Amino acid sequence: MNEDILINITPQETRVALVLQGAVQELHIERTLTRGLAGNVYSGKVVRVLPGMQSAFIDIGLERAAFLHVADIWEARPHDNTNTPPTPIEKLLFDGQVLTVQVIKDPIGTKGARLSTQISIAGRMLVYLPQDNHIGISQKIEREADRELLRTRMAGLLPTEERGGYIVRTQAEEASDTDLAADIDYLRKTWAAIQNGARTRPATSLLYQDLNLAQRVLRDFVHDETATIQVDSRENYVKLVEFAQVYTPSVLARLQHYTGERPLFDLYGVEEEILRALGRRVDLKSGGYLIVDQTEAMTTIDVNTGGYVGGRNFADTIFKTNLEAAHAIARQLRLRNLGGIIILDFIDMENNEHRNQVLAELKRTLGRDRTKVSVSGFSALGLVEMTRKRTRESLAHILCEPCPACAGKGQVKTSRTICYEILRELLREAKQFNPREFRILASQEVVDLFLEEESQHLAMLGDFIGKKISLQVEKGYHQEQYDVILM
Repeated sequence: MNEDILINITPQETRVALVLQGAVQELHIERTLTRGLAGNVYSGKVVRVLPGMQSAFIDIGLERAAFLHVADIWEARPHDNTNTPPTPIEKLLFDGQVLTVQVIKDPIGTKGARLSTQISIAGRMLVYLPQDNHIGISQKIEREADRELLRTRMAGLLPTEERGGYIVRTQAEEASDTDLAADIDYLRKTWAAIQNGARTRPATSLLYQDLNLAQRVLRDFVHDETATIQVDSRENYVKLVEFAQVYTPSVLARLQHYTGERPLFDLYGVEEEILRALGRRVDLKSGGYLIVDQTEAMTTIDVNTGGYVGGRNFADTIFKTNLEAAHAIARQLRLRNLGGIIILDFIDMENNEHRNQVLAELKRTLGRDRTKVSVSGFSALGLVEMTRKRTRESLAHILCEPCPACAGKGQVKTSRTICYEILRELLREAKQFNPREFRILASQEVVDLFLEEESQHLAMLGDFIGKKISLQVEKGYHQEQYDVILM
């Protein structure tokens, strides 16, 4: 199945869409002013060590201090393949200490960035682990003979003074010794520059920044099924060609400059897909639908039959809907970049064979995901629990912010509820103060209700407190907003 990669570049942001058989499978957005931090290396300063949590807060020059757990401190890990517990963090770090750290998770929501002291630098075909000393092979290279051959070739190419380790990426399978040697040289020079910066630059300095999104696409996203990589900016197309000539020459033939009159994302329906990906409801072709609810703790996805009644019997209808939902769920996770704990509520199935087939189909479709995914079986309540590694903000968190009216609750109090709140507030104020008049500033909906259905209650309260009550519409107020003014 051929996949197309679309790259839309403007001065303010880069957007990437992966399209498979006409359907958008993944969306990636990187904004110039808020570029992702994952992969960046900093000279960090320890702000506070927390022995009780075996963690520390590290200042790397961001608005919020970053988080470092003892499990992510390379020096704390046992390196003799024993079950020895890690060294306590209070014996490794102290307040004010400066150390080299790498961001492994972007700041998400109210949480700061997560750090590691084990540095890894990605190249075109290799990942360099300067503090390690073993050669690992990508799991996607399955034949043991090929794995051993690559391990032998790597051992012969490494300089005698090399103390670091390498992970051989899938792209290296067809690479020549010259290509591998060039990648080793590039990675070693990059590490040397990081070390020099750590010695000479002040704490909280950025020592190394990963490639931008468009360059990472050429390095990480392209595979055998990629048919075209279309870029809609002439200037950036030229830059990507120059980058590809040096680092990823195999993608050059597929790199194209899009010159059509219609915007690239409009041509492939990506803009519409982005709008749909921000909604709660996802319609299935059969008539069923998903409801996606994202919270700070977890994401829940509920499957419903909706208008689908096409099966031979009720059990068959449920089974077909759940199978289709399994495909849609896998796609929505990639499209929305949902991470963390995810709970899937498929329609209840009494047939165990149906359950097993739905679970197998879900795992199969999740196999295309570049992000690490772990899926458990059906629980006693009929739910499927899964986790998806979260390294950056979800699509909704990048493009949206909490509603100013409901503050993210997803609902607002009714106009009648606000009317009754105002009546109680007037009674409280009348007991404490003795103004000439009370004036209510509220939204059009609340004032209209006071003038119509709630006019009697307002008049009764005015008689009770013996004060005049006037109403004033504030066009800028949302439904829950009001003020009581003492005149």
